Amino acid sequence: MGSLQGKVAVITGGASGIGRATAVRFAQEGADVVLGDLADGTETVRLVEKLERRAVFVRTDTTSEADCDALVAAAVAEFGRVDVGVASAGIATAAGMSNVEARAAGGDATHVVNIDTDAFRKVLDVNVLGVMMTDRALARQMLAQGDGGAIINIASSAAKIPLAGASPYCVSKAGVWMLTKVMALELATTGIRVNAVGPGYTATPMIGGIEDNAAAYGAAMSITPMNRLGTPEEQAAACLFLATDESSFMTGQMLHPAGGQFTG
Repeated sequence: MGSLQGKVAVITGGASGIGRATAVRFAQEGADVVLGDLADGTETVRLVEKLERRAVFVRTDTTSEADCDALVAAAVAEFGRVDVGVASAGIATAAGMSNVEARAAGGDATHVVNIDTDAFRKVLDVNVLGVMMTDRALARQMLAQGDGGAIINIASSAAKIPLAGASPYCVSKAGVWMLTKVMALELATTGIRVNAVGPGYTATPMIGGIEDNAAAYGAAMSITPMNRLGTPEEQAAACLFLATDESSFMTGQMLHPAGGQFTG
């Protein structure tokens, strides 16, 4: 039996990147999966079903309270409960490009003194408000079930490392980190654990093509002692640990699969 045998996991951002890798890893450990994303989740569903687990895709805009509630409701309708939630949906910039590419290309155009307010707001709406509403919907269902659960938020090493030109992302991920700690404290006696994973630079669509951009890749590696990108599967492994009883005495914590960014 796998470490998540018979469990039901809800994963936002499940159509690609860390969300997809986490869905597959959870399925390998016996979980059935409900995926929420604005992008098409058909391929992730196929990968999960190939592992002989069940998967459901629900088109979800995490900035919509109704969508977040409907995602969890769909999981309950299909599987009867929710045991694990992973809030992986997020964006790097309002323009969709990675922060490292934006900083390499734009000089000081993305500095706080120059950034467009709506661009700043959009990142916070997705990365903070979206995570809060996802977590809230998950926690409400877990409280109703009365037997605990695990919520995992995908933050970033940028929650702790200030990056000039990436203020919306850094601020949003710091918000996710604080949200994680506050919810962990509020739910500590209920059996619901709330933790975070703070990835370093990871080879996902969010930074797709970065290795072909010498300036952007050099900037990323300059703060990554292992001198390589992480993989989505490495981030999924951290999520798996936080989803299982192997981390049963951990709440309000953030793991950093980040290539040594915090060795100094």
